[in-house]
Amino acid sequence: MFVKKNTAPAAKSRLHPRNQHGARYDLELLKQTCPALQPHILRLPNGSDSIDFANPESVKILNTALLMHHYGLSYWDIPPGYLCPPIPGRADYIHQMADLLSETNDGRVPRGSQVRCLDIGVGANAVYPIIGRAEYGWSFVGTDIDPVSLEAAQAIAEANDVLRGGVEFRLQPEPAQVFTGIWPETETFDAVICNPPFHASAADAEAANLRKVKQLNPNQKVIAPALNFGGQGGELWCVGGEEKFIKTMVQQSQPYAQNCAWFSVLVAKKTHLKGVYAELSRVRATIVRTIPMGQGNKTSRMVAWTFLPKTDLNSWGNVRWSASPFVKK
Repeated sequence: MFVKKNTAPAAKSRLHPRNQHGARYDLELLKQTCPALQPHILRLPNGSDSIDFANPESVKILNTALLMHHYGLSYWDIPPGYLCPPIPGRADYIHQMADLLSETNDGRVPRGSQVRCLDIGVGANAVYPIIGRAEYGWSFVGTDIDPVSLEAAQAIAEANDVLRGGVEFRLQPEPAQVFTGIWPETETFDAVICNPPFHASAADAEAANLRKVKQLNPNQKVIAPALNFGGQGGELWCVGGEEKFIKTMVQQSQPYAQNCAWFSVLVAKKTHLKGVYAELSRVRATIVRTIPMGQGNKTSRMVAWTFLPKTDLNSWGNVRWSASPFVKK
């Protein structure tokens, strides 16, 4: 039977202490790094500056500025209509995973390319590899079922020194498979990360976006808005939705039990946890961690699991990263 443990503070909106986005966006500073942001800055009635988060182009330019300013990118772009994720939450995932990996290494957060991460559903934006490379120097393999996404992500990797040589992309030819076809049985990863599709259908995704945009524009009639954060079908929805995807991921992680220290996935809906825990128990995960995360009114959580005995997990870093530099937690 696995052991469940909550490892994060109870505060819903508290970002990780190492997250660079804990304060309000400094738009004046960001526009100095990315002048293209200037036309998208709005002066609010209270005198403060913001951007129109219901405008997909404004959101995209803001992301570009954040990635340039905080993570050293010189180029970032995604095809029209592809997912443009909020950066602070993605950064939190990486930092929480760094803390988990520190538990396999005497409390020290590992840095360097010897730390290998597998990003399931890397998308066209490649945000997790960007943050993981810039913050910790980890190496990444990003997978996706969409060739267009991988082409865009590859262009980002090739255009930026921080990513070049540290990120590899692999096409998953079978959408029903999570690991088979992209993960050889002889290959080892230290962490698996995944932001799964949330919705069960395109109609559900569109309805959810309509609600979101109405919240952003309460005084404006909105009938058929563009997706303000974008997203293609495979990024936003799959048959069975989030819970079905995660259960499949859990099932298919078992054959790789000895090939990874921590598997993990974001779970957006709290009611899905019961079914996920049941599946983790069925496949005999030895340890399961549920780490609450959130920003503003949005809450989520990372569920991480391992199949390794505690003794093997504790010595993982000494075996894998004996020559890597480290930073204290």
